[in-house]
Amino acid sequence: MELHNVLDFPILSLSIFLPLAGALVIWLFVKGDDAVRWASLAVSIAAFIVTLPLVFMFDETTSHMQFEEFAPWISSFNINYQLGVDGISMPFIVLTSFLTVVCIISAWRCIQSRVKEYMIAFLVLETTLIGVFAALDAVLFYFFWEALLIPMYLIIGIWGGKNRVYATLKFFLYTLAGSVLMLIALLAMYFEAGKTFSLLAFMDYPFNLEWQIWIFIAFFIAFAVKVPMWPVHTWLPDAHTEAPTAGSVILAGILLKMGAYGFLRFSLPMLPDASQYFVPFMVALSLVAIVYISLVAMMQTDMKRLIAYSSIAHMGFVTLGTFMFTQAAVEGAVIGMISHGFVAAALFLCVGVMYDRLHTREIGDYGGVVNVMPVFAAVMLFFCMANVALPGASAFVGEIMVLIGTFEANPVYMDVSTKWVAIAATSSVVLSACYTLWMYKRVVMGDLVKDSVKSMKDMTAREFGYFVPLMLLTLWMGFYPLPFLDILHVSVEHLIAQATTSKLDAAAALVQAMPALDAVHH
Repeated sequence: MELHNVLDFPILSLSIFLPLAGALVIWLFVKGDDAVRWASLAVSIAAFIVTLPLVFMFDETTSHMQFEEFAPWISSFNINYQLGVDGISMPFIVLTSFLTVVCIISAWRCIQSRVKEYMIAFLVLETTLIGVFAALDAVLFYFFWEALLIPMYLIIGIWGGKNRVYATLKFFLYTLAGSVLMLIALLAMYFEAGKTFSLLAFMDYPFNLEWQIWIFIAFFIAFAVKVPMWPVHTWLPDAHTEAPTAGSVILAGILLKMGAYGFLRFSLPMLPDASQYFVPFMVALSLVAIVYISLVAMMQTDMKRLIAYSSIAHMGFVTLGTFMFTQAAVEGAVIGMISHGFVAAALFLCVGVMYDRLHTREIGDYGGVVNVMPVFAAVMLFFCMANVALPGASAFVGEIMVLIGTFEANPVYMDVSTKWVAIAATSSVVLSACYTLWMYKRVVMGDLVKDSVKSMKDMTAREFGYFVPLMLLTLWMGFYPLPFLDILHVSVEHLIAQATTSKLDAAAALVQAMPALDAVHH
């Protein structure tokens, strides 16, 4: 297959398929659990290094797709192998490759059965996730979007907890149901837009309002399940509870971002009029996630379920910022997603460290952990503070930008002032502090009473090692977010211009021109 690349080197293809190729080599040639672990780590580090040129060679001055690759795939249906990234998608590719390395290291000793299959599943999952963020052809996007269900299904279903079968079936059915509607919408767009599956062509085509509304609804169901938004969120706490630690890390760190990314890549630029029309609906669901789900989190007794509900609440901030159509709010939403990839991943890793020692996630089974694990207690406190968006942490940057952008917003279809929306959203700062610090107090602080807790040992060097980069990145983005914002700025500016430019006049003109075009054709 001949590839035509801007830089004459297929960086994106290599980023996508290097983990898959490594998984194949490990499957065929690597024997022994320790050898599999080291080989998987080597492949994941190599895949991470391959994605770094996307950062260092990225042109921050243009909104055009970069590192583009194109080759015919199924020519009879105009389906192409088309890849490219902008300032919105590129950070998620690097985040995926980075978190895969963390996942492999974190599972070094806690996974003892079917080690080869476990590592292969994670490498295949990395391929599908990077493919989602790099694809510029709808069929290619859908292929990667659906393919990731298989390794994630296996990771939870084989190495998960005692209710793993129930959790995996619920996860699979929820996401598959939404994806079917997305496929129908993509096929409708294909025929309406002149039989093309190019995402860039979809962005330019003037769909009329009726088309936009129906397609938006189909996309909404698919993306809302992945975010997940209330009321289609119930699969996530079950999946997190039953998943192994690394499965929860990749689920919170990357999979939840795919739904919000879908809104940014599909709904806003392709369906701007429908996106504006549904702003009150999206804002209402976002506020429910921020406020109601935070209250639900306060009632949890399982640490993983509490953090899972916390993730849903934080993603409510992301969807709120996405549909405010202001520079600050949309950039804050993307920064919030990246930050959540650091902080939520670290919190699930903290739970994993304790679970490896005591084999329980119940908050009531702990207490006084600081007395026997002081280093761990300090690390967990750091990420708990980051989770409540303490100034200086990455989450603060995302949330304050969303709130500023919401105060500034003036969506056409909003009857209520967005200032009241911002005030309601601010309540999450108090609520997140309540459930996060309550969990920390019950688990870590207090007197050392339980004999089981007395036997716990502090973090090993390996465990501390994978927390260090997450801490540094959280502080870097918290104190100096400018490099991240520079990558986003021009692409977000272009996205907002697309989302606020109506396609209705162009659609009407196209309808009027159709008889003349047909006459010329005949």
